Amino acid sequence: MKDLVEVIIKALVDKPDEVEINEKEDKEQTVIEVKVSPDDMGKIIGKQGRIAKAIRAVVKAAAAKDDKKVSVDILD
Repeated sequence: MKDLVEVIIKALVDKPDEVEINEKEDKEQTVIEVKVSPDDMGKIIGKQGRIAKAIRAVVKAAAAKDDKKVSVDILD
């Protein structure tokens, strides 16, 4: 899942070399933390959070295929 998120995020931002993605696994779910340049934050979130919701939906659908729970957190 980390690779999927990385491909999506790097395609959206102007500074792909500043993208940091960490994956943390708990017993119940996997949390993917995304950190981008402050200049690119708006591109990841989108108007009214539409892009962020779309990224989460794609990751959730891919995770459901493997019977896993995955959430995507966008950090400041």
